[in-house]
Amino acid sequence: MVKLLFSLFSGLLFGLGLIVSGMSNPAKVLGFLDLAGAWDPSLALVMGGAIVVALPAFWLARRRQRAILGDAMQLPDKRQLDRRLVLGSLVFGVGWGIAGFCPGPALVSLLAWQSKAWIFVAAMIAGMALFAWLESRQVRRKQSSASR
Repeated sequence: MVKLLFSLFSGLLFGLGLIVSGMSNPAKVLGFLDLAGAWDPSLALVMGGAIVVALPAFWLARRRQRAILGDAMQLPDKRQLDRRLVLGSLVFGVGWGIAGFCPGPALVSLLAWQSKAWIFVAAMIAGMALFAWLESRQVRRKQSSASR
């Protein structure tokens, strides 16, 4: 129950931060991404502030075996850039640039009944389903070729 309440509190705090920072407003995000036009640098400050807060937390997390609520610490261990990471980043960036949303702000914007957010989330879910389907096909191919 404590983990569930902590998760709820964390999600609400994150969502509130997205609203206060303007990250749930696609026009503000697109203004940040418009480097050649009327560039709005305010989201760079939001991102910089997030990095300043996150760096000490990650530094501390790397020195711990267990999270605060007792679960095993799960941090990424991959250090290499690969094709999947680069392509995924490109798809994410293009989607962010077209819609002005990324997943967290889009979910927050659903609560405000923004039609663009509903379209974005539907497309995001479709993309996740497509990825899962393609991934399962690739795994089945590898398994069938290994059994030959």
